Amino acid sequence: MTTPDTDPRLLRAFLAVAEELHFTRAAARLFLAQQALSRDIRRLERGLGTELFVRTTRQVSLTPDGERLLPYARRVLDAHAELVGAFADPAARPLLVDLNTDGMTAARVLARARELAPECELMARFESGLTRAADEILAGRLDVSFGRAAGLDPAVRGGLHVQPVRYEPMAVLLPSAHPLAGRETVALDELAGETVYAGAGNERTREWTALAALLFAEYGIELAPPTPLAVGAAEFQRVMAKAGNPVLAVVGFPPLPGTVLRPLTRPVPLSALMLVWRKGLRHPGLDALRAAAGQLAASEGWMERPPHGWLPEGDAALMRQPPPATGH
Repeated sequence: MTTPDTDPRLLRAFLAVAEELHFTRAAARLFLAQQALSRDIRRLERGLGTELFVRTTRQVSLTPDGERLLPYARRVLDAHAELVGAFADPAARPLLVDLNTDGMTAARVLARARELAPECELMARFESGLTRAADEILAGRLDVSFGRAAGLDPAVRGGLHVQPVRYEPMAVLLPSAHPLAGRETVALDELAGETVYAGAGNERTREWTALAALLFAEYGIELAPPTPLAVGAAEFQRVMAKAGNPVLAVVGFPPLPGTVLRPLTRPVPLSALMLVWRKGLRHPGLDALRAAAGQLAASEGWMERPPHGWLPEGDAALMRQPPPATGH
């Protein structure tokens, strides 16, 4: 069975003639030549296999099948107009923004972006790692995330745009009773021989674990073995307290009861934080996020790399690349 040709343009031509009952007036209403309008009506009639109008030299009237089509045509055209309207304004669709963890750099960028674009709905999500978030972005279930893009699979990264946000200093989260907990800062060589947790076993955060493995290998630090995935702050706190290991973090990591956060020094290890989005995505909320990241980086020195900071060359090279032009 052949599917009838019910192109909205043909239905629009039909509706104009049905309401005007006059081809000349209908053509003028649609800004069409009368011949073009007549051609569209004949095409619709052929597609439906029926005549829709009775034409005489004096008048035009609907056939019974034309009367039957009329309410359907109006509903289809109303739905088509609604569909077009829904996508006419990109800001009408919420932008889904993964913050990884609340209360950190990404959350500040999001808050500033909401100030810059109050007409946009920027919805926060928490995927807890860029490895997972990047897959969600490519699948269309997420729009934007933050994290260490250099740690992503090259095939995944090829489908993404990135913008450098911050050379983020790392820190260590220590149990309050740990011998180093009383220090204001902790030198990397003071962690030599320690077993430090860095997300091993969490498939969502492979990029973070890989960065930690590079750092730990240089300073004789042991990577804590895989642990069950802990979802949520309370569960993470429980699992970490049970293991008793220090945790590799960044300087803005939210405090947890029973722990202290201490910046790492000599040298300062850095995490290359980047804004990440799907190639081809266009949304005023994305423009606001990019502008917000740039403003905060400029005002707070986020893109000033410490002269003796530790950072893998792959991360450093990606941070040096110019971001894509706005609108890409």
